[in-house]
Amino acid sequence: MEELPVPLDLTASVTSSSTPLSLLPSPFNYIQDPPRLVAQGAEAILYRTDFLTSAHPCALKYRPSKPWRHPTLDVRLTKHRILSEARTLVRCRREGVSVPGVLSLDWEGGEVGGETGRRSGGWMMMEWIDGDTVKYALNRWLKERSASFKDETEQLDTPKAQFEEEAVELMKKIGNAVGRMHEIGVVHGDLTTSNLMLRNTKSHVALENRDSRPAAVTNASLDGDVVLIDFGLATQSVQDEDKAVDLYVLERAFGSTHPTVEMLFDDVLKAYCLSYKGAHVVLRKLEDVRTRGRKRSMLG
Repeated sequence: MEELPVPLDLTASVTSSSTPLSLLPSPFNYIQDPPRLVAQGAEAILYRTDFLTSAHPCALKYRPSKPWRHPTLDVRLTKHRILSEARTLVRCRREGVSVPGVLSLDWEGGEVGGETGRRSGGWMMMEWIDGDTVKYALNRWLKERSASFKDETEQLDTPKAQFEEEAVELMKKIGNAVGRMHEIGVVHGDLTTSNLMLRNTKSHVALENRDSRPAAVTNASLDGDVVLIDFGLATQSVQDEDKAVDLYVLERAFGSTHPTVEMLFDDVLKAYCLSYKGAHVVLRKLEDVRTRGRKRSMLG
């Protein structure tokens, strides 16, 4: 994953310590309350800050300059990647796909230490999604259900019909969100449960009152709207196979990260078919992608 290679809960990862001002892009290295670090990847760093006033929290995605690249090439790549992601988000938002809104951006940044031609990097400011990643919320929900099942001498590998409707509803919301995105010709490129968020989960605690993940969470819930995030690898494509690969990546994510609910992935595909007219062709391509994936696994 290009942007956030380590799966993180974006809301629980905010630290109380301030980020050194020297590491922040202009103009954020001059403000009184500097952004707080959320996550760091190979290509970008994610901060939480405010947009205009403290009443409007936002996410700051900063692409720092790469000193090993030629300055001209570095500026061009940074500009292309920031504008490409921003255009994809704006298009998704305009077409009704649930994604963070773009608030502001700067693809150039200022010069570093007065060095001619070397820029500090570009940044994009987006709407802050108040909630948890699907990965964190689902694992938390499964942990709580596992404890209750043990009390009732039940096992987590019960038949699908015995699963709570809450999990099935989450799968439907995910399938609907992905279908709407594919309907407008956008392919995510890194569709995992770490890049899906649940807005306003019942168990969510306000960030202002929480600097670290609580030791225990009760009344875990899967309620909330599904929001697609991290479009750093997204492309605009009408190819059915590209969309099938998106679904295959998501299916593998469920199989490796949430094997207990992997049996419910069919509900994702059913909702996908209802929200995307061309879904049946994509699902046929998905079978081909699965076959190639199995062969690759056998051959190593």
